[in-house]
Amino acid sequence: MPDDPSRSRQMGYLIALGQVGMEMVVPIAMGVGLDVWLKTIPLFIVIGVLIGLVGGMAHMLAILKRMDQSKSNKPPQKPS
Repeated sequence: MPDDPSRSRQMGYLIALGQVGMEMVVPIAMGVGLDVWLKTIPLFIVIGVLIGLVGGMAHMLAILKRMDQSKSNKPPQKPS
């Protein structure tokens, strides 16, 4: 049974959104680890938050732009 292309595309977007979430969480976790190790609380946590926020938002905007472009390239659907 062939895969539905729209379903595969939706799954791709969901995976990309999960990746954005990880891009936001991992720098914070690394900042916590560095702060505990170096006893510099909350210096690296704040840096991790800023890096995660900027990186996650940049990736989210790229995903939204790609979604908008893919929707505009589709031919108009006929009304049923």
